[in-house]
Amino acid sequence: MKLQLKNPIVFFDLETTGTNIVTDRIVEISYHKVSPNGREETKTIRINPGMPIPKSASDIHGITDVDVADSPTFKMVAKEIARDIEGCDLAGYNSNRFDIPLLAEELLRADVDIDLMKRKFVDVQVVFHKMEARTLGAAYKFYCNKDLEGAHGAEADTLATYEVLMAQLDRYPDLKNDIDFLSNFTTQNNNVDFAGRMIYNDEGEEIINFGKYKGQKVTDVLKNDVGYYGWMMNSDFALHTKKVLTNIKLRSFNK
Repeated sequence: MKLQLKNPIVFFDLETTGTNIVTDRIVEISYHKVSPNGREETKTIRINPGMPIPKSASDIHGITDVDVADSPTFKMVAKEIARDIEGCDLAGYNSNRFDIPLLAEELLRADVDIDLMKRKFVDVQVVFHKMEARTLGAAYKFYCNKDLEGAHGAEADTLATYEVLMAQLDRYPDLKNDIDFLSNFTTQNNNVDFAGRMIYNDEGEEIINFGKYKGQKVTDVLKNDVGYYGWMMNSDFALHTKKVLTNIKLRSFNK
């Protein structure tokens, strides 16, 4: 089976200091790029997060402070990563909820402005959960009949995710070998921002998805509560959320 591609697609996985997309950082990124002409290439980059790696995180992925002491910071490799994924669709395992939002945060922190929202996202975990509901290791065993050696290493997880998707396409006739279809199939929320603080309603309007204004249009909230924008910008929200909110506010001014 060969993926039917309109654009290159990058399967990727992150190892991190934790699971908070606002405060945690990447310690390793691995990506496997598949091009429409069938060419495949893999790259893994170890990263110094600029903060101590908690033991709880090291116990999972095996990367310690000593391992990254001489590694580049994310800012040093951000342009290289952005160049490698430019124009590509993105795929991963639990990537829609974690890896893509965190990668977007790191790129913004490094002052690299790449609009990932224009790309298609395929989350292989969602396919698995909709069809079977297991973990990546179990998915790899179930679909590929292999044991996942090096689990929680970014490269091992990245390549396993790619293999699992290929096996899923073989197994399920209802799954179309088409990135647009797979992206729609694995998108669970119609998010405006990666963190899901704002979502689109049925009319395609941005609405607040949390707190006291949940369900209200963003433009209405910004108009009726003049302090709301400042509160969000000065609070502990994701940089991408703040960027999207600012764009909505500026769009209202320009009307």
